[in-house]
Amino acid sequence: MIDNVREESSLAPFPFLRYAGLDLPALLAARARQRGAHPFLVWAPFEGPGRTWSYAQFADESARIAGGLAARGVKPGDRVIVHMENCPELLLSWFACAHLGAICVNTNAASAGPELEYFAQMTGAVGAITQPHFVAQFSEHCTGLRWIAATGPEFEQMRVTPLPARQPDPTAPATIMFTSGTTSRPKAVLWTHANALWGAQMGAFQLGLRAEDVYQVFLPLCHVVGLSWSVLASLWAGATVVLQPKFSASRLWPVALEHGSTVSSHVQFTAGVMAQQPVPAGHRFRAWGTSAWIPEQEKHFGARMVGWWGMTEVITQGIIGDLYGPQRPRSIGRPSTGLLARITNDSGANVSPGGTGNLLVKGVRGVSLFAEYFGNPAATAEAFDEDGYFRTGDRVTLHEDGWIQFADRVKDMIKVGGEGVSGAEIERTVLAVAGVKETAVVAKPDPVYGEVAIAFVVPAEDASADIADRVIAHCKATLAKFKVPREVIVTDSIRTGTLGKISKAELRQRLLR
Repeated sequence: MIDNVREESSLAPFPFLRYAGLDLPALLAARARQRGAHPFLVWAPFEGPGRTWSYAQFADESARIAGGLAARGVKPGDRVIVHMENCPELLLSWFACAHLGAICVNTNAASAGPELEYFAQMTGAVGAITQPHFVAQFSEHCTGLRWIAATGPEFEQMRVTPLPARQPDPTAPATIMFTSGTTSRPKAVLWTHANALWGAQMGAFQLGLRAEDVYQVFLPLCHVVGLSWSVLASLWAGATVVLQPKFSASRLWPVALEHGSTVSSHVQFTAGVMAQQPVPAGHRFRAWGTSAWIPEQEKHFGARMVGWWGMTEVITQGIIGDLYGPQRPRSIGRPSTGLLARITNDSGANVSPGGTGNLLVKGVRGVSLFAEYFGNPAATAEAFDEDGYFRTGDRVTLHEDGWIQFADRVKDMIKVGGEGVSGAEIERTVLAVAGVKETAVVAKPDPVYGEVAIAFVVPAEDASADIADRVIAHCKATLAKFKVPREVIVTDSIRTGTLGKISKAELRQRLLR
């Protein structure tokens, strides 16, 4: 067991003393008093003019939009869908809901109509704020909403007299975000205001944020990394956020140079793409967080990089590298402050150093761990073991030196004739074949073995026509027989999710067509 902190595990009353008298609007108001003229949000669109909000301007505008929501009949505790691609209106709406005491249902802009219908129905949302090109989708699929407001003139009309501040309550629900659903149907993760404050405080602490920092954000704000690890952490530190519509390899460096960006959050895909780009002289980046610490990338970018791991339910980085000390290559780090962690085998026993097992974490529900899966008490109960540890669904390797490396999702484990096969292990093997640009391995039902591994492969431009045969041959030479893919499917693309994330659920569906 890895125990790096001991903290009360009950919800009330002790854990909330950390944030007594504080909630998100109170934090924003405090920053507006302390750093009123300092830039909080800088909008850097791909086309057209940008705009900057100081802390005082942003606090005032979000309070005015809260007044507009109240005028539409929204009450504390009501759920309001905020469905947008990255833009200032998304953050203004999110903080406006918090100011009013409503619960922002922060949904993925890439969602299809039936998914929006599911989000609206299962949360009981009263209305939605969205962008004009999504209005038809809402009108068709979310007929139970009382109102739909689009950005533009209608959104401008929501800026009315600022709504007076409520009495801060850190225990109150703040937002709902949905899990990615790459292995199951998305669950509605409910955060309290204390959760959001914890994410802000710990995110700032773990990445060493300072008031003079400029945090460049291009990851989706509907996900925990873009919202909590980046924007909320910047708010806690009193820093500046430079927001882009989405990731763009061609626009990252120009925006960074223009605004003097010093910190950024990456995922494996974005860091990998940027590692293929030249790095301009004179950039001011000092720290990047990413999916694993890769020393070659750190040297290439000329900025300190830290590996990290987390998920929506864990609020902030649950496993993180060291900003100042040595790190293990390809590792995601060590358990962060405020969490206990265990790595267990399928029988529940702790794995020994060098072993791979299931990652479980323990914290304070409603503070350092999510409050619940909204509307799904059975899923909430199932998510925790008898000792109160949250089952993350991820498998990790505990190295002899204590550093942790991501291994695979539990549901990505393939059972071949009773043998557990790691899709990630096969993927690493396939990527070693010359001419393989990308790969993903999923399970296919088999009448004899139960499941077999199928490898999807995206070939490089110069790959030979026999790429599939060479992948099989290399796997036969490298892996145990039961781990060798039954089939290699050559395809143009395997990235179907947000930010180019591989959706293995979609790949499994391809096999059934």
